[in-house]
Amino acid sequence: MNDKKLETISNLFEGKEVRSIWDKDKEDYYYSVVDVISALTDSPNPRRYWSDLKIVLNNEGSQLYGNIVQLKMKA
Repeated sequence: MNDKKLETISNLFEGKEVRSIWDKDKEDYYYSVVDVISALTDSPNPRRYWSDLKIVLNNEGSQLYGNIVQLKMKA
């Protein structure tokens, strides 16, 4: 049985959809960063925005870059 449930939240960002997954075992939500970027920046290509941001972080030597992974979410 799958303990992870895909949800769409649309009331946090003025009606813009943000996908999330509830992890029952860890009792924590995981949110789609691309959806959050889209909601906050109105970027026409949020996936590219996220990709460029990771490149900038890596070039600046940010340790955060190594901890950033893309989770697979259903579209």
